[in-house]
Amino acid sequence: MNVDAVSVFLEEGHLRLAERLGEFGRTEMTRFACAHSDQEARAMAREAIRAMGGPGWLQAHDSRTLCLFREAVAGISPLADALFAIQGLATVPLRLEGSPAQQDRWLDVAARGEAIGAFAMTEPQAGSDVANIQTLAQPSGDHWLLSGDKCLISNAGIADFYVVFASLDPTMGSRGIGAFLVTDGTPGLRFAGAQVLSAPHPLGRLEFRDCRAELICREGFKLGMRTLDTMRVSVAAAACGMAQRALDAALDHARTRRQFGQPLGDFQLIQEKLAIMAIGLEASRLLTYRAAWQRDQGQLRNSREVAMAKAHATETAQQVIDQSLQILGGQGMLADHPVERLYRSVRALRIYEGTTEVQHLIIAKDLLKGA
Repeated sequence: MNVDAVSVFLEEGHLRLAERLGEFGRTEMTRFACAHSDQEARAMAREAIRAMGGPGWLQAHDSRTLCLFREAVAGISPLADALFAIQGLATVPLRLEGSPAQQDRWLDVAARGEAIGAFAMTEPQAGSDVANIQTLAQPSGDHWLLSGDKCLISNAGIADFYVVFASLDPTMGSRGIGAFLVTDGTPGLRFAGAQVLSAPHPLGRLEFRDCRAELICREGFKLGMRTLDTMRVSVAAAACGMAQRALDAALDHARTRRQFGQPLGDFQLIQEKLAIMAIGLEASRLLTYRAAWQRDQGQLRNSREVAMAKAHATETAQQVIDQSLQILGGQGMLADHPVERLYRSVRALRIYEGTTEVQHLIIAKDLLKGA
């Protein structure tokens, strides 16, 4: 992993860590590179989580370390990268607002990779419009009862615990949303079926029918946004990792593939593609590690910079991978070619944790405020 371009945003410890992470990705994550079906992805998930938890990568880290990890892993195993991200989304709310009992029960085992978490926010009518959550929470003695449906939930059906967002009072919109903790196997919780992506990933629907839950926080909307803010910049880093893997494949092919009596890389149209890919990737990295550095300096209200990084890096990664496949030609379209897998995997990054369009709105509103 080449960190020279962003070393200005990294400390000496991060530079040493980047070398370790590069080796970890190549040696430990390759076995999770290729899942051919949803069933295989589900079967791999627990082993992958353990593989990341054993060396301590699932512990709480600063933003730059999160980014370095995801950049090192995403290009090798998009599945492992996604599992890492979801583990973060599930544990950050407990770390920020969980009770001592909730933290004691789940944080250490999740950090060791001995338990899988899930972040259950999305519903059929509430994606980007989080305030429209329809799942209801009603008090019942010392606990709460949840009723509603969730969809597009990563780790649905395999998670040991779920952080669930539900409405305490539908008339209050986002201010009426709470965050709750539900343990797998609780009566009233049902895995309602897998939802299959083009790139295999454990995704599915959940049903809650008077399901017993523990309250984490009454201000669930704020907690959910704080959690997404914590993890969002690392999505940009994952995009950089995927783009780098695709660029490396294109460069190797351009150097070794001969067409019309000369290396493919001698053709100026190919050179132009490679240059544009490299420029976009370098800009993405700079935006990403600047935003991560800001957060590590305590500048937590850097939504504009995070949104810029997420939007630019994910859109650029899609373009880099597409152009890499174009350079590779038919070889790149073969099933299980690394770039073919990346082509299917990268598309989701432009949607989850805030679509590109939402990131543009964040940036524009911040600009208009004169910030």
